[in-house]
Amino acid sequence: SMPANVAVVWSGFFNFLGVLLSSGAVAFGIVSLLPVELILQVGSSAGFAMVFALLIAAIIWNLGTWWLGLPASSSHTLIGSIIGVGIANALMRGRDGTSGVDWSKATEIGWALLLSPVVGFVCAGALLLLLKSIVRKPELYQEPKGQAAPPWWIRGLLVLTCTGVSFAHGSNDGQKGMGLIMLILIGTVPTSYALNRALPDSHVASFVAASQAASKVVEAKAAGYNVIGDPRPAVTAYVAQHAMNEGTYPSLAMLVRSIAEQIQTYGSVAKIPSASVGNTRNDMYLASEAIRFLMKDKENALAADEVKTLNAYKGQLDQATKFIPTWVKIAVAIALGLGTMIGWKRIVVTVGEKIGKQHLTYAQGASAELVAMGTIGAADMFGLPVSTTHVLSSGVAGTMAANGSGIQMATVRNLLMAWVLTLPCAILLSGGLYVLLRQIM
Repeated sequence: SMPANVAVVWSGFFNFLGVLLSSGAVAFGIVSLLPVELILQVGSSAGFAMVFALLIAAIIWNLGTWWLGLPASSSHTLIGSIIGVGIANALMRGRDGTSGVDWSKATEIGWALLLSPVVGFVCAGALLLLLKSIVRKPELYQEPKGQAAPPWWIRGLLVLTCTGVSFAHGSNDGQKGMGLIMLILIGTVPTSYALNRALPDSHVASFVAASQAASKVVEAKAAGYNVIGDPRPAVTAYVAQHAMNEGTYPSLAMLVRSIAEQIQTYGSVAKIPSASVGNTRNDMYLASEAIRFLMKDKENALAADEVKTLNAYKGQLDQATKFIPTWVKIAVAIALGLGTMIGWKRIVVTVGEKIGKQHLTYAQGASAELVAMGTIGAADMFGLPVSTTHVLSSGVAGTMAANGSGIQMATVRNLLMAWVLTLPCAILLSGGLYVLLRQIM
């Protein structure tokens, strides 16, 4: 449909746009998997060891699989790296390794990563069969003839669908880098990036109102108990271990009041003194995470109106702490776009030519791309990371199966091997690197 050099630049450009227009929900969904004690001390040696262990492990695995021409998942790699750091951190602190990870969030992300290739395979195959029954144009179901361009309407369809996949890929995969960059910035330049100083002064009124409503809910649960001293250790312990005791609600109530007092004292987030920014940000992050777990706690279930009130307050907290500056989006967008343009060929050859026993037809390509675009777009809306690689590869395999074109089992076996090995290898790599870096730092 396009010469290779034009197609690659086109795809890279829409990767760029996808990153630039993304919401950031996936970025902070991944960050929330990290151990809360490391997030709160991200500027310390432990925090830097965490970030560099994640980055180095992900880079080693992604470059290794790219060199072998295997479409491995950067999402799987990053999730595995986060789990590895969480387990290593828990073991180093004398706790059970399973306590180092938010397993409910990890399970939610795991299901998204596991089911998205199945959706790709089934839906792409079904879409191809539907297309065959509706559009009876034989040229749509033929493989390309040498270097000849397809008919204009097929060409338009393929350019449209591949543009959609490139945009969706950027909007989902780009956010993984954003989350890690924000952790680095919060740790190294907290004055500028720990809190969203772009929030208007008018934000204070809505924040205080949401704080007062949330305080009533939490204080009602805390009735009869008082907290003497610092409430943060009790709230941190709840977020880290997900175990509630009689001090959880009173400590959280005290923390909510403290945050509201800080904001009211200074008049806006932008006016919080540099020396206090890190502490205020940690308080907000801690309260937000505690509320997130409270709303999911089935043993101590909250009423629907209480959940609504706490969710509104959590939204106000997240506006101040979970933000991504435009320049970070641009930097990640450029990196992803350039990476596509430079490293495309090995993966393109595998996906396009080595999955089926026959050459990919126009209809098969369009079906796989439409399904990949829709699946990744849906995951974006729910803030879940999915693997573009796996969705698209399985979509191509689904169209081959539906078309009776046959599947090259050697390629599928290699893809499955990379899919199965990515998580454990990333866990071991990042966990080992974290322990090593902690010793060095």
